[in-house]
Amino acid sequence: MQTRWRVPATTANLGPGFDVLGMALDLYNEIEMEEIEQGLEITVEGEGAADIARDESNLVYQAALAVFERVGYAPAGLRIHLCNRIPVTRGLGSSSAALVGGLAAANRICGDALSREELLEIATVMEGHPDNVAPVLYGGFSVAGHVRDKWRVQRLTPPAGLCVVVAIPDFELHTEQARAVVPQQVSLADAIFSASHVGLIVAALQKNDLELFGQCLEDRLHQSHRAELIPGMNDVLKSAEEAGAVGAALSGAGPTLIAFTEGHRDEVGHAMQQAFAAHGVTCRIMHLYPDLSGVCEHVVVPTIV
Repeated sequence: MQTRWRVPATTANLGPGFDVLGMALDLYNEIEMEEIEQGLEITVEGEGAADIARDESNLVYQAALAVFERVGYAPAGLRIHLCNRIPVTRGLGSSSAALVGGLAAANRICGDALSREELLEIATVMEGHPDNVAPVLYGGFSVAGHVRDKWRVQRLTPPAGLCVVVAIPDFELHTEQARAVVPQQVSLADAIFSASHVGLIVAALQKNDLELFGQCLEDRLHQSHRAELIPGMNDVLKSAEEAGAVGAALSGAGPTLIAFTEGHRDEVGHAMQQAFAAHGVTCRIMHLYPDLSGVCEHVVVPTIV
């Protein structure tokens, strides 16, 4: 059996929503998986192809193996092909896309033995936090957390026409390095600040209040600490708002920075690029929009000649 899946990029944290908030974006990796007679064959093209493992340590394979072990299925062999468009180690959820794509493809090979909630549990345990894997699974904007020994997700639909201007610096920042600078304890004032801003972000999205949404992207938990790893970060975020964005934030663990806008996307992208350049950093700009579907099987319709 062969199955092919389209898996979206994500932007997580969204300011104060550290390890809680995430949004799926319309930039996709494709994962093909096929059961074969024996062995493991992995091929990779696109973003990060030279650095992605082609043996049993491959993240897509590891995710597939987690499904097979859960349901008690043992394929004779497996062929995996990855077509990657999501930049690697840039804060756009490439590892979560690999995990969820591998889970979904393996689950289809097993006859969809596991529910989406079960896949969320496996993905969160493997990733360590749900802010990226939840929007990959459910699409749209997600709020996720561990409630009474169970991972729970609430999905919201982002406002129509919301554009995410993405500034991707030309250097990598590994999640482990970015997490190492985040303090283990915060003040009561900062905890209250974060809780209030997360609540207001969710309420703002429910009411399509983009002005409030943008204002509440300010953060005191992780962004200020990670700024030391990203030259010019604060200037880039400020320049995006001055150019017309409703708000801007660090994407995931970085180093990618994002700005939200309903218009002025070219002006915002140019301003972010120029601000990075002033600090000696080159970057590429993408204009993305929320993905509403999450991971889905990609059916190729044959051409009729």
